[in-house]
Amino acid sequence: MTTMTIHAAPSEYILQEDALQLLEQKLLARGIQRALIVTGQKSWAAVERLWPTLSTISTELHMYSGECSFSEITRVVERAGDFDAIIGVGGGKVIDLAKAAANEVHKQVIIIPTLASNCAPWTPLSVLYNDEGAFVRYDVYPVATSLLLVDPVILLTAPPALFVAGIGDTIAKWYEADIQLRTIEDKTVPMLISHHSAEACKAILLAESSTALQALDEQQINKSFIKVIEVMFMYAGMVGGYGDYYGRTAGAHSIHNGLTALEQSHTLLHGIKVAFGILVQLMLENRQDEIELLRPFYEELDLPLTLTDLGLGQVSEEELMAVALKATVASESIHLMPIGEMTAQRVFEAMLALR
Repeated sequence: MTTMTIHAAPSEYILQEDALQLLEQKLLARGIQRALIVTGQKSWAAVERLWPTLSTISTELHMYSGECSFSEITRVVERAGDFDAIIGVGGGKVIDLAKAAANEVHKQVIIIPTLASNCAPWTPLSVLYNDEGAFVRYDVYPVATSLLLVDPVILLTAPPALFVAGIGDTIAKWYEADIQLRTIEDKTVPMLISHHSAEACKAILLAESSTALQALDEQQINKSFIKVIEVMFMYAGMVGGYGDYYGRTAGAHSIHNGLTALEQSHTLLHGIKVAFGILVQLMLENRQDEIELLRPFYEELDLPLTLTDLGLGQVSEEELMAVALKATVASESIHLMPIGEMTAQRVFEAMLALR
């Protein structure tokens, strides 16, 4: 029997306008009297006008350096000892930092996202980088987020480019889970939940993303916007939460990780690099027909179809091989794809074909 570890969901999840007004009562219900708020300058600016007066809760702010790195985790841990909980307010890296530090000090973590760009608010894991922004590893934690509090009004103010990047990151859930799960004939119930969730990610995003983006343009919440948010957080989180190693990452995220070998890629959004990684994975699968099916969607959302679209069209073949080598180190999830030995040369050729 296949042994899998299930990390289903945060202990409590609330999505509603003015959700922050619930924060104090939710903290008190958890016995939290003192909380360290981990955030960034832009993230805090997005919530400050809506931040409630916490009359019975003591809080302090910790502004992070811009990376979810080991040195930054240490900085938070050194401050967190005297607090009952850590509140992560921000995007993926801030959220991952809060989760990582909370795991180190065995404190509850509360997540308040300021943008919808990945499943970080839902999942008990962190993507860790070095101080220069190069990917190092994923860490999965044994304890779920205590509270995920989402105000869609806050998410509506985020830059549309970040929302598009989140769509790119989330649609990868289908391609990375499907290649691992479709060959398993007798799937366990968690595998079935994971596979269904991954399929829903693709189907809903293809159908609703365009209308959801109108909400950002018009600064008016619509049903598609809410649906896409919950796909990014909930459905995407359930793919890995129930699928475990079958549902977390495969080729697309390994390509993202490989791209971090290029310093000029560090300014590119995570989901944009993952979206390109989907195409490299499909090239490795010899599924150019699927790339053509995705082409209109990518063009509408301005997702990258080529290295040139990524702004990396001028990288040398030597640099591209460095990406391929980093994407295929032994610990990378690209090796989970059951399509033969995954060598740097294969990845190099797939990327070259998409130049």
